Amino acid sequence: MGKLRDHVRTLVQLLFAALTNGYAAGFANGSIYKGESKLVCVPGLNCYSCPGALGSCPIGSFQAVITSRTNKFTFYVIGFLLLFGALLGRVVCGWLCPFGLVQDLLDKIPFPKKLRRLPGDRVLKYLKYVILVGFVIVLPLTVLDIVGQGQPWFCKYVCPSGTLFAGVPLIASNPPLRAALGWLFTWKAAILVVLLVLSVVVYRPFCRYLCPLGAIYGFFNPIALYRFRINAEKCTRCGACQRACKLDISVWQTPNSMECIRCGDCRHACPHGAIETANPCHARQKKDA
Repeated sequence: MGKLRDHVRTLVQLLFAALTNGYAAGFANGSIYKGESKLVCVPGLNCYSCPGALGSCPIGSFQAVITSRTNKFTFYVIGFLLLFGALLGRVVCGWLCPFGLVQDLLDKIPFPKKLRRLPGDRVLKYLKYVILVGFVIVLPLTVLDIVGQGQPWFCKYVCPSGTLFAGVPLIASNPPLRAALGWLFTWKAAILVVLLVLSVVVYRPFCRYLCPLGAIYGFFNPIALYRFRINAEKCTRCGACQRACKLDISVWQTPNSMECIRCGDCRHACPHGAIETANPCHARQKKDA
């Protein structure tokens, strides 16, 4: 039953990745799709420059606006993030993000000693908030060229999803691009390789420590329409939920942790069915009573 459940999530991830990156001609000829659908954001990391991308990444779209000379705020992207955050929280990370799928697949590779967390996890998990504030917002707004335009710092200098799904395919199919490679691609390729290797050893290192989009959605976990609650009458604090959680979250204490990607492993591991999906209407009725 557990394997079937895992396969269902993987299938959803694969289908969504194919749906949002389905421009096969782009991969065939090394071109970037520029149709009308590129004006629409998709929930997860989905690089605009990926040859198959049919939609745009919300982080990339946000940076494209704030780095321009004329626009410094985008109501559309902010509204998009608020909508998906309020509805789903980090369900997007667990079920709809293509780079999350890559990390999940790498985690399935056997390794002599899998780690529950990296050394320094308590500090490292705050890096994604530093990247969100610094590389996504502050640096693009403040470090400007002579014409007053900024750079998309996260997309340009950090994002491993863009390197994997955009940089590598474009370089593979365009010899002139290969001839023009410099230190920047080497830097980003190194980040990608380190994260891919780490993904075999520890579960989802990018999501845990570096992803600014996950940081944004994580803020909504405690208040999202889809969230968890612990039934105190059923919970025995046995710890089965934490043992099942690959992110090592003490679910019985913090069912709506900002680190939770809503994979559902904890709910299915609980022997007492104590982890439930919160029902706002039920909670309101109980409060009124």
